[in-house]
Formats: sequence, C-alpha cells, structure tokens
Amino acid sequence: MGRGGEPRRVQPHDGELAAAVARAQEGDEAAFAVAYRLVQPGLLGYLRGLVGDDAEDVASDAWLEIARDLGRFRGDGAGFRGWTATIARHRALDHLRRRKVRPQATTLEQDVLELPGPQSTHEQALESLSTEYALELVRGLPRDQAEAVLLRVVVGLDGPAAARVLGKRPGAVRTAAYRGLKRLARQLGAEGVTDEAPRTLGESK
Repeated sequence: MGRGGEPRRVQPHDGELAAAVARAQEGDEAAFAVAYRLVQPGLLGYLRGLVGDDAEDVASDAWLEIARDLGRFRGDGAGFRGWTATIARHRALDHLRRRKVRPQATTLEQDVLELPGPQSTHEQALESLSTEYALELVRGLPRDQAEAVLLRVVVGLDGPAAARVLGKRPGAVRTAAYRGLKRLARQLGAEGVTDEAPRTLGESK
C-alpha cells in the first residue's frame, strides 16, 4: 500500500448491490429487499458495536431514513454501503444522546502509522469478529479504534469511505483500525494482524 492512497475496496456483491439500488430507486420493492439483504448483516454488526442490544431498533430507524431518502443517493454499490453506514451512525449517536450515554471521548493521533512487516492478516482473529464475543471485545476498544475496525472489517468499507463516514482523515482511520485489530489479536491470542481485512469477511452470514 503506497503513500498515494489505497485501492478502492470492492466487495464481491457490489455489482449486484448497485443494480439493486438502481432498480429500487425506480420503485422496485423486490430490488430494495435485495439491497437490504446485502447490506443489513454488516450494518447490524457495526451498530452492535456502537449500541449493543439496541442495534436492531437503531437499524430499523436507519432503514426508514434510507428508504425515505433513497432517491437522493448517487453512487455505486460501495458508495451505497458507505452512505447507509453514515445514516446508521447518525441514528446510533442520536440514540446514545437520547439515553444520555456519552460516547467515549478519544483523541485521534494525527500521525499516520507506517505499517511494518508482512501484510498478511491473521485469519483467525478477524473471522471471529462475526461472533458476539468478538463484538463485545470491539466495544471495549477506544471508540475511534472500535468504529474504524467495524467499518473496515464488518461493513467492508475501504479507508477513504470509512474516513468519510467518521469525518476523519483516511490515514487516521487506517491507524485506528490497525491499532484496534492489533489489540484484538492480542486479546484473542493471535499475532501478526495488520489493517488489511480479508476479502472474504462479511460476504455472507
């Protein structure tokens, strides 16, 4: 991965997702159901990391807004995943404010970490992120790291897309994801985790 950026993260179903969104924007309800089926698992995992057991309720609120504003969306499948994650995040933060739970304040370091060593990801540590236990571990991370890991690994966004959702610089989000995954790997008894998530994670649940 060079300093000039990183390749756009493409998920296996992004072509199908883009086609479904385009048809849904023309009023095809079955196509909207397809888009929902492709996006919901990752979105729900992200929300579980933010609001725990209230994730289903927050996701329902987010999907109401997504359906209402669908006509305004412009972009491809990866763009749709980022757009829905942004809406879900806003609903989650609203939910936390209503419950008077202040999200944990963190200070994002402004340096971009140069990642040394091999770029292979320890499959065991990341695959376990689909489990409830791992989501609990993620929730124990500093908030910037937790959100970066959830957006990169569970939702499947690339660095720039995750940065747009969080309103941060891509380098800062990459650093937070790397540190979060490294910390998770230590907790899960694995070593050698980098910020590169396996392409297979989150494809199907």
